[in-house]
Amino acid sequence: MNCELSATTLHGYFDGELDAVRAAEFEQHMQACAQCQTSLRTMQSLRRELQKPDLYQTASSRLRSQIAQDLGGDTRKSSKWKSFLIPAFSLAILLIAVVVAVITQHKADSTRLQAELIDAHVRSLQPGHLTDVQSTDQHTVKPWFDGKLDFIPPVGDFSQQGFPLLGGRLDVIDGRNVAALVYGRRKHLINLLVWPAGKDPAFVGDGSRRGYNWLSWRAGDTQFCLISDTSLGDLRELQQLVQP
Repeated sequence: MNCELSATTLHGYFDGELDAVRAAEFEQHMQACAQCQTSLRTMQSLRRELQKPDLYQTASSRLRSQIAQDLGGDTRKSSKWKSFLIPAFSLAILLIAVVVAVITQHKADSTRLQAELIDAHVRSLQPGHLTDVQSTDQHTVKPWFDGKLDFIPPVGDFSQQGFPLLGGRLDVIDGRNVAALVYGRRKHLINLLVWPAGKDPAFVGDGSRRGYNWLSWRAGDTQFCLISDTSLGDLRELQQLVQP
């Protein structure tokens, strides 16, 4: 059975990005999870190998002879090609390893962020956690964020389009404060999480996780993410209303 934490939390733990509480929780989990233990050892081994200064493969005497023969027996050319091919081959291997590591890390970061966003939505559904400011008036909700964040989220009321504003709150995603705007859709609740994207890689796309749908996009330097158990079609409709 695949362990979900191996894909969502392990990379954050390995890179020292978890806070003390989450790191301790993951270490306790890992004591009983062979998959996470194995994955962690693999990542540690890969890092050690990539840090070795002698990351190259020495050409065999047979390969050197074959190259010399292909060059017409000119040993000076053979030596020249040897001095070029071996470092070039080593560099290619290193670049491939780096590219694979970057892609793997980006995928892991995206998966971890998805999990945190869904967790934030689930927490909000608990009694007393949905809103810090409860109001259908955008002119009440928007000023409430003044002084609480270093940015002002775009707040709109879309009651006439079937998405009434219910309020807002502060939340924490990936170690940063974010604005959470709450909308209704028939009997469903929708969280719109907003934060400055800065130079971070864009988190865009849509998907489903644990029975909840999410839709994320970036506009300028601002990141948006809608989460709900309503349909992706409803989320796309609200996205069109929210987009500046």
